[in-house]
Formats: sequence, C-alpha cells, structure tokens
Amino acid sequence: MPVLNTKIMIITILSIVAILVLWSLWGVFASRVEQIEYTVLNENDIYQIRLYPSHIVAQATVSGFYKESRSSGFRIVAGYIFGGNTKKESIAMTAPVLTESAIEENLSEKIAMTAPVLVETGQNLQTISFAMPKSYTMETLPTPNDSRVQIVQIPEKKFAVLKFSGYRSDNRIKKKEMQLRSALERDGMTIQGSVAYAGYNAPGTPPWMTRNEVLLEVLK
Repeated sequence: MPVLNTKIMIITILSIVAILVLWSLWGVFASRVEQIEYTVLNENDIYQIRLYPSHIVAQATVSGFYKESRSSGFRIVAGYIFGGNTKKESIAMTAPVLTESAIEENLSEKIAMTAPVLVETGQNLQTISFAMPKSYTMETLPTPNDSRVQIVQIPEKKFAVLKFSGYRSDNRIKKKEMQLRSALERDGMTIQGSVAYAGYNAPGTPPWMTRNEVLLEVLK
C-alpha cells in the first residue's frame, strides 16, 4: 500500500505540473497580440510616466460596476472587431491568431485584437475601448453594425501608470487607484481626466502571468 500511495502521489504531482505548464504556455501565446506603443518618460518604484501617441479606438459606453460593465462592454466591442461591421473583405489577424482569407463576398471583416482593453469610468458609466491595429485609419476602418460602438481618434496623452498582476476585482482595482493617486500627490503631479484600467491578457490567462494597469492622465 505505501508503494501504491507513493505512485499515486507522484502521478498526481506530475499531472498538476503538466497542467500548469500547458496553462502557462497557452497564456503566453494567447496574449501575444499587437499593443499600443508608448514612450516611458520617467519611472519610480510605484509608477511609470508614459506618453501615448494619437491612436484610434473602438469603444462602447455602458452602465454598472467595473466587473459587470466590463463584461457587457467587452461583448459589444468584440462583436464589432469579430465581424459586426459593414466592410466585406478579409483582414489578416495579428499574431498569434491565424489569418483567414475571404472566400465569399458576403464575409464580414474581422479585425485584429490588440491590447490593452481599456475601461474608463465615469458616473456609473464605463467606456470599454479596444485600440485598433496601426494599419487602419479613420477612413479605412469599417462601420460598426451596432450603433453602440463608436470609432474615436484619441489624441496624444500622458499617463501615470501603475502595473499589477493577478485577478482583478472592484475592490483591488480601487485600492491600486488609491495607491497611484497617493503617490502622484506625494510627487506633486497634477491629475486630469478620469481613471482608466488596462487588461492585456486573454480571458483564462494564468493569474501569475496577467498584466493589469491603472492609468491616470497627468498634465504634460
């Protein structure tokens, strides 16, 4: 019996290790998407100061708390980038998503997923934004079929950014926001605009591999 129990324990441990390795590998490849470029102007032990260039986003504004509104807003905008638009042509997806060619004239365009997905909060309203791939312009992006999706040109902005990993919750995000605000106040930085939260990873990514951020716009 002791030998049998030892074998069972070894098999169980190896199975858990294999699952964790496969999960981690999936997290690596699932999250390798085009990202918004930025320049780090300064950083310390708590936050970075970044300059983001002008870029285009598809966004939807929904009501509710962070978790529920992020889910509903995500579905609305994802519907647009995954075919809910008026343009009928094939567009190559960004790596690691495979490209697919349009073989039928009525195939709606699919747009590459980019990171991060931004959640900007207001008075019980939250705007979920997906950055559009750099290959697009305001003129070449297809028109959304859903009127709740807006295509917006975001001007150049400077943000203070606090990074963290692990699962997100309303309470944890609020604590990170307060930590960032406190650090900026300590350093004499002037905040303008509302807070934004960025998630870089696909759903189901291992928590130890996730990249989350709190962003506060600061004066240039």
